[in-house]
Amino acid sequence: MRYTLLIADDEPEIVELLQLYLEKDYNILTAANGEEALQCIHSNPIDLVILDIMMPVMDGLQLIKQIRATYHMPVLFLSAKSQDHDKILGLGLGADDYISKPFNPLEIVARVEALLRRVNQFDALELSAPQEATRTLGELSLDRSKCMLYRSGRPVTLTSTEYKIVDLLLEQPGRVFTRKKIYEAVWGEYYAHEDSTIMVHISNIREKIERDSRQPEYLKTIRGLGYKIEAPMEN
Repeated sequence: MRYTLLIADDEPEIVELLQLYLEKDYNILTAANGEEALQCIHSNPIDLVILDIMMPVMDGLQLIKQIRATYHMPVLFLSAKSQDHDKILGLGLGADDYISKPFNPLEIVARVEALLRRVNQFDALELSAPQEATRTLGELSLDRSKCMLYRSGRPVTLTSTEYKIVDLLLEQPGRVFTRKKIYEAVWGEYYAHEDSTIMVHISNIREKIERDSRQPEYLKTIRGLGYKIEAPMEN
């Protein structure tokens, strides 16, 4: 299967560079602003979006809100903004990954491959539909055949990356997973450097599953080690 990627960036040099590295293995569509990109998504089956934040007409942050209202394809943010709060905002709005400019094109290729591998894993899981495909912990229930998380029977909307993290942690409740272990299991590539990506995703998951994200009952940080998920203590 040959996947279709959308590159949305108002810098022609960036678009040409990404096309050069990606067009051998993927069908490439391009857009120079957010509105053009949204129309392209509505009109074509898109498997992954590479999305710049600073674009005219409609910027990337506005666009991802529109995308996530309807679509679930992976989104990779590409931006000259490298501050942590920009990364946190982008990932919080539903981006699956974030790379700052200037970038190594080979890293873009690797990130795209990793994101699409995750999509393939979801598809394979849905097709296999094992009989025991539910992981339950307290009020949390993960239906792996539908790739859906529920709390007290109510659906919790997760991005594909958040889903993979929750699925990994629920596989072994109480086990402490290091950032390295989480990254390599979810992204499917070697964890070469420390950054805030996993921390941001963990924070987003807490906002969605905890009654009070500042005092998490389920998703705990083990300082100096990593993260674990466990059933809340009974009062």
